[in-house]
Amino acid sequence: MNKKIAVLTSGGDAPGLNAAIRAVVRAGNYYGYEVIGIKRGFKGLIEKEFEILDARKVSGFLNIGGTFLLTAREKRFYYKEYRKKAVENLKEKNIEALFVIGGNGSFQAANLLVKEFNFPVIGIPKTIDNDTYGTDYTIGFDTAVNTAVEAVEKIKDTSMSHERVFIVEVMGRNSGFIALSTGIATGADVILIPEYPFPLHVIVDTIVSGRKRGKNFFIIVLAEGVAKAQELAPIVEKELSKYGNFGEVRYSVLGYIQRGGSPTAYDRIIASKFGVFAVKHYIDGNINFMVSLENGKIMAKPLNISFN
Repeated sequence: MNKKIAVLTSGGDAPGLNAAIRAVVRAGNYYGYEVIGIKRGFKGLIEKEFEILDARKVSGFLNIGGTFLLTAREKRFYYKEYRKKAVENLKEKNIEALFVIGGNGSFQAANLLVKEFNFPVIGIPKTIDNDTYGTDYTIGFDTAVNTAVEAVEKIKDTSMSHERVFIVEVMGRNSGFIALSTGIATGADVILIPEYPFPLHVIVDTIVSGRKRGKNFFIIVLAEGVAKAQELAPIVEKELSKYGNFGEVRYSVLGYIQRGGSPTAYDRIIASKFGVFAVKHYIDGNINFMVSLENGKIMAKPLNISFN
């Protein structure tokens, strides 16, 4: 096979990355392309950490979280001289196009290769926050929500047994999708998201009103971008003490468990579909696009739509 494409994963990891890599490799091979895996994202692109991938090399990774190609933050990519080096490395290997599995930041970095050197790039969206502009869904979100839901359900048991108010902090620095979905799925009493943060009195009034109706335990799902659970808990506790004995407000920070774990069936399927679509659309003569899911349909959009 003389024709070559390359694939890398960039930014934070997410369940389903391996499924997407696998799909790009298998689809690429099906259409007669040799697929080069680039380790450690843009770092590996600069340092020529390349390896040939085939069906055998990607076998057994469909149900595994993380990314076997590894990922890394690479500050050198901010500088044009290193981006030029990256493109030179790709051309040296006769690679025709680069498939980047990433989010807004990764796509913005990759688009510089298009803008500055006219090198073809295809983006496949992933992030557990589901906040890549231009698509209704990003790889990893469903798994992250299911992980958070499972954790909240366990915390709810303790909250109910001890008649406590519990704050559960989930990921979402600028996006409340995980918090909102988790809160709805677990019947949380309060959901706090960056897009629409409630004032403190609404949180307190909700809990006090619930106590009057006979409820003795409460769950608050908090996106990390709103506040830190460690800081919010004593504030809520102090305000609630004005209305009676609500006890100590406890908190739990779910953290990086939301990034890991075996991807759900949905994430495995959508990652596979995204990967195959990306390769097929490229084979049909299209470049510099990102894969998008909109109204249930997979389509292509300009790569720079995610940050323009």
